Amino acid sequence: MATRIRLQRHGRKNYAFYSIVAAHAQAPRDGRFIEKIGTYNPNTDPATIDLNFERALYWVLVGAQPTDTVRNILSEEGVYLKKHLLGGVKKGAFDEATADAKFEAWKKEKEAKAQKTADKKAADKAANKKARLEAEKKVNEAVAAKIAEKKAAAAAALAEAEAPAAEEAPAEA
Repeated sequence: MATRIRLQRHGRKNYAFYSIVAAHAQAPRDGRFIEKIGTYNPNTDPATIDLNFERALYWVLVGAQPTDTVRNILSEEGVYLKKHLLGGVKKGAFDEATADAKFEAWKKEKEAKAQKTADKKAADKAANKKARLEAEKKVNEAVAAKIAEKKAAAAAALAEAEAPAAEEAPAEA
């Protein structure tokens, strides 16, 4: 029985999210499956992946073939690195403690890189917001200057119109 690890589509039109499942190769995409091992939501930034690591590793070790997208997801989560390290332990290249240490070091490096990217994105967002605020202040100042200029012109015109009327009124009296 050929087993595949693939995505099972859920959600509505133009807003899909997926379950990561192990299923028989002949089963329909959204049909029967053997086991659900996680979820994948590409609608968030960055994409949200919730994966049962142990079960995903088990299915990869027993020979289940992932689709291209699922292979990328499993690789990003470290399933294939762990498989590679377990292969090294099996061959006697190093012991299991060394493999675990290498995997933990990779995981920490990945988390640090993700945190750095998130911090950079937040800083860019804050700088963009500050730049837009400054641009809006300049526009508001320009509009306020135009309004003040119009009010001054209107006040001068009103004063000019009242001055001749005031000069004529005392002459008649």
